[in-house]
Amino acid sequence: MQRARQIRRVLLITLFLNLIVSGGKIVYGYYIDSVSILSDGFHSLFDCISNVVGLIAITLSIHPPDSSHPYGHRKIETIFTAFIGLMMLLACYEIFKNAYESLIKGQRASIDFTSLIVMSLTLIVNVFVVWYEKRLGSRLNSEFLIADSKHTLSDVLVSLGVILGLLCYLAGFHLADAIAGLAVGLFVLYTGLTIVKEASEVLIDKNQTDTMLIKEIVCCHSGVIECHEIRARGAKGNVFLDLHVLVEPSMAVNDAHRIAHEVEDAIRQRMPEIVDIVVHIEPK
Repeated sequence: MQRARQIRRVLLITLFLNLIVSGGKIVYGYYIDSVSILSDGFHSLFDCISNVVGLIAITLSIHPPDSSHPYGHRKIETIFTAFIGLMMLLACYEIFKNAYESLIKGQRASIDFTSLIVMSLTLIVNVFVVWYEKRLGSRLNSEFLIADSKHTLSDVLVSLGVILGLLCYLAGFHLADAIAGLAVGLFVLYTGLTIVKEASEVLIDKNQTDTMLIKEIVCCHSGVIECHEIRARGAKGNVFLDLHVLVEPSMAVNDAHRIAHEVEDAIRQRMPEIVDIVVHIEPK
Protein backbone atom coordinates (compact mmCIF):
# COMPACT_ATOMS: atom_id res chain seq x y z
CA MET A 1 0.00 0.00 0.00
CA GLN A 2 2.87 2.38 0.83
CA ARG A 3 4.42 1.74 -2.62
CA ALA A 4 1.09 2.44 -4.32
CA ARG A 5 0.64 5.71 -2.42
CA GLN A 6 4.12 6.86 -3.40
CA ILE A 7 3.57 6.00 -7.08
CA ARG A 8 0.19 7.75 -7.01
CA ARG A 9 1.82 10.87 -5.57
CA VAL A 10 4.47 10.88 -8.30
CA LEU A 11 1.80 10.54 -10.98
CA LEU A 12 -0.30 13.37 -9.57
CA ILE A 13 2.68 15.72 -9.49
CA THR A 14 3.78 14.85 -13.02
CA LEU A 15 0.19 15.06 -14.27
CA PHE A 16 -0.03 18.65 -13.04
CA LEU A 17 3.28 19.57 -14.69
CA ASN A 18 2.41 17.78 -17.94
CA LEU A 19 -0.95 19.56 -18.16
CA ILE A 20 0.83 22.91 -18.00
CA VAL A 21 3.37 21.87 -20.67
CA SER A 22 0.92 20.27 -23.12
CA GLY A 23 -1.70 22.97 -22.68
CA GLY A 24 0.84 25.70 -23.28
CA LYS A 25 2.19 24.07 -26.45
CA ILE A 26 -1.22 23.26 -27.95
CA VAL A 27 -2.74 26.70 -27.28
CA TYR A 28 0.36 28.53 -28.49
CA GLY A 29 0.78 26.19 -31.48
CA TYR A 30 -2.78 26.90 -32.62
CA TYR A 31 -2.33 30.62 -31.98
CA ILE A 32 0.75 31.00 -34.23
CA ASP A 33 -0.28 28.18 -36.62
CA SER A 34 2.92 26.16 -36.02
CA VAL A 35 2.77 22.49 -37.03
CA SER A 36 5.87 21.55 -35.04
CA ILE A 37 4.80 23.18 -31.75
CA LEU A 38 1.23 21.88 -32.11
CA SER A 39 2.50 18.34 -32.83
CA ASP A 40 4.82 18.54 -29.84
CA GLY A 41 1.83 19.65 -27.76
CA PHE A 42 -0.13 16.56 -28.81
CA HIS A 43 2.91 14.46 -27.94
CA SER A 44 3.01 16.07 -24.49
CA LEU A 45 -0.72 15.53 -24.10
CA PHE A 46 -0.08 11.78 -24.07
CA ASP A 47 2.12 12.32 -21.02
CA CYS A 48 -1.03 13.57 -19.27
CA ILE A 49 -3.12 10.67 -20.53
CA SER A 50 -0.47 8.18 -19.43
CA ASN A 51 -0.46 9.72 -15.94
CA VAL A 52 -4.25 9.30 -15.69
CA VAL A 53 -4.00 5.73 -16.98
CA GLY A 54 -1.25 5.09 -14.44
CA LEU A 55 -3.41 6.29 -11.58
CA ILE A 56 -6.15 3.87 -12.65
CA ALA A 57 -3.65 1.02 -13.10
CA ILE A 58 -2.05 1.52 -9.68
CA THR A 59 -5.46 1.53 -8.00
CA LEU A 60 -6.30 -1.83 -9.62
CA SER A 61 -2.88 -3.49 -9.31
CA ILE A 62 -2.42 -3.05 -5.54
CA HIS A 63 -4.94 -5.77 -4.70
CA PRO A 64 -3.16 -8.71 -3.04
CA PRO A 65 -2.99 -12.22 -4.59
CA ASP A 66 -6.15 -14.26 -4.36
CA SER A 67 -7.38 -17.70 -5.42
CA SER A 68 -8.05 -16.51 -8.96
CA HIS A 69 -4.84 -14.47 -9.24
CA PRO A 70 -2.17 -16.31 -7.21
CA TYR A 71 0.64 -14.18 -8.73
CA GLY A 72 -1.06 -10.93 -7.78
CA HIS A 73 -2.27 -8.13 -10.04
CA ARG A 74 0.96 -6.36 -11.03
CA LYS A 75 0.49 -7.22 -14.72
CA ILE A 76 -2.45 -4.84 -14.82
CA GLU A 77 0.26 -2.17 -14.68
CA THR A 78 1.93 -3.82 -17.68
CA ILE A 79 -1.32 -3.89 -19.66
CA PHE A 80 -1.85 -0.18 -19.12
CA THR A 81 1.77 0.44 -20.05
CA ALA A 82 1.12 -1.24 -23.40
CA PHE A 83 -2.01 0.91 -23.74
CA ILE A 84 0.14 4.05 -23.52
CA GLY A 85 2.26 2.78 -26.39
CA LEU A 86 -0.80 2.04 -28.52
CA MET A 87 -2.19 5.53 -27.88
CA MET A 88 1.10 7.03 -29.03
CA LEU A 89 0.87 5.06 -32.28
CA LEU A 90 -2.62 6.46 -32.84
CA ALA A 91 -1.31 9.99 -32.24
CA CYS A 92 1.10 9.56 -35.14
CA TYR A 93 -1.79 9.82 -37.59
CA GLU A 94 -2.77 13.32 -36.45
CA ILE A 95 0.84 14.48 -36.37
CA PHE A 96 1.69 13.19 -39.85
CA LYS A 97 -1.56 14.58 -41.25
CA ASN A 98 -0.83 18.10 -39.97
CA ALA A 99 2.74 18.01 -41.25
CA TYR A 100 1.64 16.73 -44.67
CA GLU A 101 -1.01 19.44 -45.04
CA SER A 102 1.52 22.10 -44.09
CA LEU A 103 3.99 20.86 -46.71
CA ILE A 104 1.35 20.64 -49.45
CA LYS A 105 -0.33 23.97 -48.71
CA GLY A 106 2.90 25.79 -47.94
CA GLN A 107 1.28 27.34 -44.89
CA ARG A 108 3.40 29.93 -43.04
CA ALA A 109 3.48 30.03 -39.25
CA SER A 110 3.79 33.21 -37.15
CA ILE A 111 7.01 32.09 -35.48
CA ASP A 112 9.22 34.57 -33.61
CA PHE A 113 11.64 34.56 -30.67
CA THR A 114 8.70 34.28 -28.25
CA SER A 115 8.20 30.77 -29.66
CA LEU A 116 11.74 29.86 -28.60
CA ILE A 117 11.08 31.16 -25.09
CA VAL A 118 7.85 29.13 -24.79
CA MET A 119 9.56 25.94 -26.00
CA SER A 120 12.57 26.46 -23.73
CA LEU A 121 10.39 26.89 -20.63
CA THR A 122 8.39 23.74 -21.37
CA LEU A 123 11.65 21.89 -22.06
CA ILE A 124 12.94 22.71 -18.57
CA VAL A 125 9.75 21.34 -17.00
CA ASN A 126 10.02 18.13 -19.06
CA VAL A 127 13.64 17.57 -18.06
CA PHE A 128 12.62 17.77 -14.40
CA VAL A 129 9.72 15.33 -14.95
CA VAL A 130 12.05 12.79 -16.63
CA TRP A 131 14.54 12.96 -13.77
CA TYR A 132 11.83 12.79 -11.11
CA GLU A 133 9.90 9.86 -12.61
CA LYS A 134 12.99 7.81 -13.47
CA ARG A 135 14.47 8.30 -9.99
CA LEU A 136 11.25 7.35 -8.19
CA GLY A 137 10.44 4.57 -10.70
CA SER A 138 13.78 2.87 -10.00
CA ARG A 139 13.39 3.30 -6.24
CA LEU A 140 9.83 1.90 -6.24
CA ASN A 141 10.45 -0.80 -8.90
CA SER A 142 7.62 0.60 -11.01
CA GLU A 143 7.82 -0.35 -14.68
CA PHE A 144 5.01 2.10 -15.37
CA LEU A 145 6.91 5.11 -13.96
CA ILE A 146 10.06 4.07 -15.82
CA ALA A 147 8.11 3.66 -19.09
CA ASP A 148 6.43 7.01 -18.51
CA SER A 149 9.81 8.67 -17.92
CA LYS A 150 11.00 7.24 -21.26
CA HIS A 151 7.91 8.71 -22.88
CA THR A 152 8.68 12.12 -21.40
CA LEU A 153 12.34 11.76 -22.39
CA SER A 154 11.18 11.38 -25.97
CA ASP A 155 9.25 14.61 -25.41
CA VAL A 156 12.50 16.30 -24.34
CA LEU A 157 14.31 15.09 -27.46
CA VAL A 158 11.38 16.09 -29.65
CA SER A 159 11.28 19.56 -28.10
CA LEU A 160 14.98 19.99 -28.84
CA GLY A 161 14.27 19.07 -32.44
CA VAL A 162 11.38 21.53 -32.58
CA ILE A 163 13.58 24.31 -31.20
CA LEU A 164 16.15 23.52 -33.89
CA GLY A 165 13.36 23.67 -36.49
CA LEU A 166 12.21 27.04 -35.16
CA LEU A 167 15.75 28.41 -35.44
CA CYS A 168 15.92 27.20 -39.05
CA TYR A 169 12.53 28.80 -39.72
CA LEU A 170 13.69 32.12 -38.31
CA ALA A 171 16.79 31.82 -40.50
CA GLY A 172 14.54 31.72 -43.58
CA PHE A 173 14.00 28.00 -44.16
CA HIS A 174 10.19 28.01 -43.94
CA LEU A 175 9.74 24.29 -44.56
CA ALA A 176 11.56 23.65 -41.27
CA ASP A 177 8.35 23.87 -39.22
CA ALA A 178 6.61 21.09 -41.17
CA ILE A 179 9.78 18.98 -41.31
CA ALA A 180 10.18 19.32 -37.54
CA GLY A 181 6.55 18.19 -37.22
CA LEU A 182 7.37 15.05 -39.22
CA ALA A 183 10.39 14.43 -36.96
CA VAL A 184 8.07 14.64 -33.95
CA GLY A 185 5.83 12.01 -35.54
CA LEU A 186 8.76 9.67 -36.11
CA PHE A 187 9.87 10.03 -32.48
CA VAL A 188 6.36 9.31 -31.25
CA LEU A 189 6.20 6.26 -33.53
CA TYR A 190 9.54 4.88 -32.29
CA THR A 191 8.74 5.45 -28.61
CA GLY A 192 5.29 3.91 -28.93
CA LEU A 193 6.65 0.79 -30.63
CA THR A 194 9.37 0.45 -27.97
CA ILE A 195 6.89 0.67 -25.09
CA VAL A 196 4.51 -1.84 -26.72
CA LYS A 197 7.42 -4.24 -27.35
CA GLU A 198 8.70 -4.09 -23.76
CA ALA A 199 5.22 -4.52 -22.27
CA SER A 200 4.49 -7.42 -24.61
CA GLU A 201 7.65 -9.19 -23.46
CA VAL A 202 6.37 -9.11 -19.89
CA LEU A 203 2.90 -10.35 -20.91
CA ILE A 204 4.32 -13.31 -22.85
CA ASP A 205 6.60 -14.19 -19.92
CA LYS A 206 9.96 -13.38 -21.47
CA ASN A 207 12.82 -14.05 -19.06
CA GLN A 208 13.36 -10.90 -16.98
CA THR A 209 16.48 -11.82 -15.03
CA ASP A 210 20.03 -13.21 -15.34
CA THR A 211 19.68 -17.01 -15.22
CA MET A 212 23.46 -17.52 -15.42
CA LEU A 213 23.93 -15.47 -12.25
CA ILE A 214 21.23 -17.54 -10.54
CA LYS A 215 23.00 -20.76 -11.49
CA GLU A 216 26.29 -19.37 -10.20
CA ILE A 217 24.73 -18.42 -6.85
CA VAL A 218 23.03 -21.80 -6.41
CA CYS A 219 25.92 -24.02 -7.50
CA CYS A 220 28.33 -22.27 -5.12
CA HIS A 221 26.22 -23.49 -2.21
CA SER A 222 27.55 -26.44 -0.21
CA GLY A 223 25.49 -29.56 -0.83
CA VAL A 224 24.27 -28.54 -4.28
CA ILE A 225 25.53 -30.73 -7.14
CA GLU A 226 23.76 -29.07 -10.07
CA CYS A 227 21.07 -26.57 -10.90
CA HIS A 228 18.88 -26.62 -14.02
CA GLU A 229 15.47 -25.81 -15.49
CA ILE A 230 15.73 -22.21 -14.29
CA ARG A 231 12.58 -20.30 -15.28
CA ALA A 232 11.75 -16.70 -14.49
CA ARG A 233 8.63 -14.71 -15.33
CA GLY A 234 7.00 -11.42 -14.38
CA ALA A 235 8.04 -7.80 -14.70
CA LYS A 236 11.38 -6.22 -13.93
CA GLY A 237 11.45 -5.65 -10.20
CA ASN A 238 8.72 -8.25 -9.64
CA VAL A 239 10.15 -11.57 -10.86
CA PHE A 240 8.84 -15.07 -10.04
CA LEU A 241 11.45 -17.82 -10.19
CA ASP A 242 11.45 -21.60 -10.10
CA LEU A 243 14.42 -23.94 -10.48
CA HIS A 244 15.55 -27.52 -9.92
CA VAL A 245 18.43 -28.29 -7.53
CA LEU A 246 20.22 -31.66 -7.59
CA VAL A 247 21.54 -33.12 -4.33
CA GLU A 248 22.91 -36.47 -3.18
CA PRO A 249 20.19 -39.19 -3.15
CA SER A 250 21.23 -40.23 0.34
CA MET A 251 20.69 -36.75 1.79
CA ALA A 252 18.11 -36.54 4.59
CA VAL A 253 14.87 -34.73 3.83
CA ASN A 254 15.54 -32.15 6.56
CA ASP A 255 18.96 -31.33 5.10
CA ALA A 256 17.52 -31.03 1.57
CA HIS A 257 14.78 -28.75 2.89
CA ARG A 258 17.38 -26.60 4.68
CA ILE A 259 19.43 -26.28 1.49
CA ALA A 260 16.35 -25.17 -0.44
CA HIS A 261 15.73 -22.35 2.05
CA GLU A 262 19.40 -21.33 2.08
CA VAL A 263 19.41 -21.20 -1.72
CA GLU A 264 16.31 -18.98 -1.67
CA ASP A 265 17.93 -16.63 0.86
CA ALA A 266 21.15 -16.43 -1.16
CA ILE A 267 19.29 -15.58 -4.38
CA ARG A 268 17.14 -12.93 -2.68
CA GLN A 269 20.19 -11.32 -1.11
CA ARG A 270 21.95 -10.94 -4.47
CA MET A 271 18.84 -10.33 -6.59
CA PRO A 272 16.19 -8.34 -4.69
CA GLU A 273 14.01 -8.02 -7.81
CA ILE A 274 12.99 -11.67 -7.34
CA VAL A 275 9.90 -11.68 -5.11
CA ASP A 276 9.01 -15.39 -5.14
CA ILE A 277 11.19 -18.52 -5.49
CA VAL A 278 10.19 -22.16 -5.81
CA VAL A 279 13.05 -24.67 -5.40
CA HIS A 280 12.51 -28.26 -6.57
CA ILE A 281 14.91 -30.66 -4.85
CA GLU A 282 15.90 -33.69 -6.95
CA PRO A 283 18.30 -36.60 -6.35
CA LYS A 284 21.21 -36.77 -8.75
